[in-house]
Amino acid sequence: MEIEFKGIRKNATYSKLVEHVTSVCIETESLDNKNIDMNIILTTPEEIRKINKKFRGIDKETDVLSFPMFEPKEIRKIKKNGSITPEILGDIIVSVEQVKKQAAEYGHSFERELAYMIVHGFYHCLGYDHMTEEDKCKMRKKEEAVLSKVGLERKQEK
Repeated sequence: MEIEFKGIRKNATYSKLVEHVTSVCIETESLDNKNIDMNIILTTPEEIRKINKKFRGIDKETDVLSFPMFEPKEIRKIKKNGSITPEILGDIIVSVEQVKKQAAEYGHSFERELAYMIVHGFYHCLGYDHMTEEDKCKMRKKEEAVLSKVGLERKQEK
């Protein structure tokens, strides 16, 4: 996995969390030992806005962007057979400033929000989406399972 810091200072704590969360995602989806890789970019609101405009035609800052390299049926094939050559599963781009804002807004830690962005982006790279309520429920269930494994699950309301 490659972690790039674009427009922000390298941070070993961020890197360690991203690596851990990503490895749990890969293991959870039985992609460990399948010769896959991911690119993760931690960046600024301005940079993510440029990328969002260029690739999605949306001139707006966002929290996370995902660019999958495979269709869901191709992912199933990789899960079943593996790959001889390294395969890039996709790119995940996260606005660190937006993560900070959302963590404060939602009342949880920066670590929990950053982990959620990585997990969310990972599942988009696997072909999951949240356009319908049914799809959203499937995706959220997978996200929460991974976050629970890393000890950063959503706090249950009383």
